[in-house]
Amino acid sequence: MLHLIRMLICAAWPCCWTVAPEALTLEDALAQAERHLPALKAADARVGSRDELYKASLSPYLPTLDAATTQEKIKQNSRSFDLSTYDATLSYTLYDGGRRRADRNIARLNRDSEREQRGITLLDLQFDVKSSFFSTIARRDVLGHRRAQVEDSRKGLEVAQGRYELGVAKLSDVLQSSVRYEQSKFSLGQAEGELQKSLAQVNSLLGRSLNEDFDLVGDLELLTAMPGMERLAQAVVDRPEIKQSENTVQVAKNLKTRQLNEYLPTVTANASYGRSEANRFISDLEDTSVGIRATWNIFELGKFYRTRSAGFDLQVTRENLDETVRQILLELRKAYEDYLTASRNVRVAEEQLRQAEHNYAQTFGEYRIGKTDIIALVAAEIALSNAREQHTVSKLNLILARTLIERATGVERIDLLQ
Repeated sequence: MLHLIRMLICAAWPCCWTVAPEALTLEDALAQAERHLPALKAADARVGSRDELYKASLSPYLPTLDAATTQEKIKQNSRSFDLSTYDATLSYTLYDGGRRRADRNIARLNRDSEREQRGITLLDLQFDVKSSFFSTIARRDVLGHRRAQVEDSRKGLEVAQGRYELGVAKLSDVLQSSVRYEQSKFSLGQAEGELQKSLAQVNSLLGRSLNEDFDLVGDLELLTAMPGMERLAQAVVDRPEIKQSENTVQVAKNLKTRQLNEYLPTVTANASYGRSEANRFISDLEDTSVGIRATWNIFELGKFYRTRSAGFDLQVTRENLDETVRQILLELRKAYEDYLTASRNVRVAEEQLRQAEHNYAQTFGEYRIGKTDIIALVAAEIALSNAREQHTVSKLNLILARTLIERATGVERIDLLQ
């Protein structure tokens, strides 16, 4: 008896150490994707690069110090000597017509635009994760429907075989039920494959191994009310794409200003010190100078055309901003109409599922007592299977429409607009 107990303990011991699959919520998935997606890391690096260039744009406001040295060996007639020259120059721009201010504004706007681009990448990432997450849940539910479909077709086959053995049904009933049963198993295999592909896509977005196992925590039920179109349109102004286009307009304005500043002089203050050292045949020399230099281009043909070109570029950016707003509002409107359509379809699918369940139960009972034929039973079972999947797909479409509205408005969650 003791030996038997030991054997049971040893057999059960590995089960105690079985690791359960990770429970993954939507919030966990979004957090992991933000930490691991290479595209977002690249966006962060580009922001860092633009920020350093913005810091570099402060350089023209500070003086510059240059040092130079020259070592020469000079031979004159029968004499030769070494000559060492040292120079140091300190320069500071007193006035440049506003070019450095325009350059600094452009560097700041480019940095801000890169941050908005990072926001665009983040919104795309959130949309992809949400879409993949809920699509995987839908495929998981469809897999459950396919298993129920196999069970329903198996019950139909068993009833047909029983009736055939009793002599109250034809062989064709058994054959037709058998075909339907095999079809349902084939559909089950397809659903399993689709689910595995969807799980691999989620793992890829989260930066994990493609075959890593996990359990999705969530369902396809929506509890959040959708704001009106007016409120959604107000939120659009905060989309990164619009802010980015606005920054582009400001960059074009500063480029035009910088081009106009070419008509103004540049004033620079300079201080230099030079020293020349040679051998005993030539005395050492030192020179120091301090001065102010003003440079003013009176005529250069190209700057006139560059100024006109900058004006056209500014007009282009303004038109592009209007086009961006137009496209975003259209995108939002289409997503909102898709949401309304999906909402109606969910209610229709729920009613269709209810009727399909009633129809199947009624037809199955009638076939068992011989009041209907196998064709009607198979048709009712197929209609029930389709209704189950259509109900799941309609709920998924509703969630995807809501997710698309979140992307169109540039918010992480639509309830933030309530």
